Amino acid sequence: MRVNGLLTYDSRPKAPLEGINRIVEGIPESSIKFMRKGVLKMESNLTIPRPEYPRPQWVRDRWLNLNGSWQFEIDHGKSGKERGYHQPEHVLEGTITVPFCPESKLSGVEYKDFMAAVWYKREFTLPKDWTNGRILLHFGAVDYETEVWVNGTSVGTHRGGYSSFSFDITPHVTEGVNAVAVYAEDDARSGRQPRGKQSGRFHSHGCDYTRTTGIWQTVWLEQVPDAYLWDMKVVADPANACAHLEVKVSGNAAGAQLKASAFYDGNAVGEAVAVVQGPCVKVTVPLSEVHLWEAGNGRLYDLKLTLERPDLEADEVDSYFGLRTVRLDGMAFRINEKSVFQRLVLDQGFYPDGIYTAPTDEDLRRDIEISMHLGFNGARLHEKMFEPRFLYWADRLGYLVWGEHANWGLDITTTASLSRFLPEWMEGVERDYNHPAIIGWCPFNETWDRDGAKQDNEVLRIVYETTKRLDPTRPVIDTSGNFHVVTDIFDLHDYDQNPETFRARYEPMKTGGEVYNTFPDRQTYGGQPYFISEYGGIWWNPDQKDDKAWGYGDRPASIDAFLQRYEGLTSALLDHPMMFGFCYTQLYDVEQEVNGLYTYDRRQKFDPELIRRINTRKAAIED
Repeated sequence: MRVNGLLTYDSRPKAPLEGINRIVEGIPESSIKFMRKGVLKMESNLTIPRPEYPRPQWVRDRWLNLNGSWQFEIDHGKSGKERGYHQPEHVLEGTITVPFCPESKLSGVEYKDFMAAVWYKREFTLPKDWTNGRILLHFGAVDYETEVWVNGTSVGTHRGGYSSFSFDITPHVTEGVNAVAVYAEDDARSGRQPRGKQSGRFHSHGCDYTRTTGIWQTVWLEQVPDAYLWDMKVVADPANACAHLEVKVSGNAAGAQLKASAFYDGNAVGEAVAVVQGPCVKVTVPLSEVHLWEAGNGRLYDLKLTLERPDLEADEVDSYFGLRTVRLDGMAFRINEKSVFQRLVLDQGFYPDGIYTAPTDEDLRRDIEISMHLGFNGARLHEKMFEPRFLYWADRLGYLVWGEHANWGLDITTTASLSRFLPEWMEGVERDYNHPAIIGWCPFNETWDRDGAKQDNEVLRIVYETTKRLDPTRPVIDTSGNFHVVTDIFDLHDYDQNPETFRARYEPMKTGGEVYNTFPDRQTYGGQPYFISEYGGIWWNPDQKDDKAWGYGDRPASIDAFLQRYEGLTSALLDHPMMFGFCYTQLYDVEQEVNGLYTYDRRQKFDPELIRRINTRKAAIED
């Protein structure tokens, strides 16, 4: 069975681009030029799913999208390796559409039961001019433990269902047709892996939903020179009108010249050059124009990196960055030195047909636009590491987000869990560090005890301290809601549905009185900035016909009653001078959880302007 690539690195569309034009409407032409390298590079055969370049902050021209039809087989006994499934001549019994998980409708499989392991196989043909340099095989995300073979040879393994990874497969590919096989084990019930909101039971239940097994983000190939740029960290410095870059290089590039050129709205605004002497080079790019990235205004600089030496093939990468600062100041959260009230909404990153995977890139953008139309300026990206293209749209649209891992399902009652959590969390922080939209990190959410054993506080402490060392520029919440150990921000989850009692419990704080703490026996408030990071969750599904669907509290009797409750709860937080933000649960329904402001298929339940009017009123803590 041969399934060759449907998307080539140098193809151009022949079909009309009305849909793509809708995506880029209102974005400066300079940014559209950058986007065309990823969003618009597709063949006339537009049936390939998720054809856009998957990594917008590190874009190269020479790439091959491997999404589409793959061979597929479930391996309940995890015996496929013994039976030679990884060998090129073996044919798997079914097919699947990558990058959608086999539980999803869009995958063409839609198998909902537990799968101990799954196999994928396909063939690809390298472009004829990819004869020099290195060939990299990239995976956006595969859940959970993965091994990959190329032409029958194992090229590497990876553990973690949410972070990205890649392998240099140069020694294992040949001219013409090549075969790749992927094996993934997944055990959401083991207690030994973060699963997020994936159900540990056969059926979805409560706030756990349909599982995701195996590949769920784009798979692609990339051709790079023998010495190439492979990573970068950007530290924005608007006060000094510059950006500090730390660029990593793979291969022998000693003596090569690294040039970094910055552009804003198509105009050159800065350039710096440095000589490479090792695997890491630092350079500061001075900027002749300062344009701040802020909520609602995703002002971005385009960045071009070039690595050159007379005897080397040049490497070139397109990227971008935003100029903004974040810091805590007393009880205020300052963005660019301005106190900004965070009007956040909970976004769980689920889709009816794709489960963890958005059907299209436009769906990712639309979720952000829906939220902003409702008057929210950001989101908690909840129990899931979101894909880089969602973060790209957050950057582009000026949307504040908190990065979070999918810790539910992992037993953290002993430090043994660190080996299953920390490496993947570090990969995620390093991958997403450069996104200006990310204003803080929250590795854990609601770290409940397990089977009578309490959480091991050292797990939270070690992850918090590691995160601060990886990124000293952003605040870190150790665990959202409970049970705090060491944290920059003290946040609570409060689903009281009575606006009067909800408001009353926070009143003493205004005059220096008692600070409300949901678990005073397990966590101690230390004077940190204060944040209600989950509230509301108001049950609204008037057409409900079954007993499975649920929301928090009693369902209001009418839309007017819903809006009255929503306004009462939200106003209590907006009016509080010691609160720097809120996060409402949630943006849209997810399966049986029907407390969204939109339905699961993104149909509005209320007039968005009514919600927007409530959300956008000036908060007491804002400048």
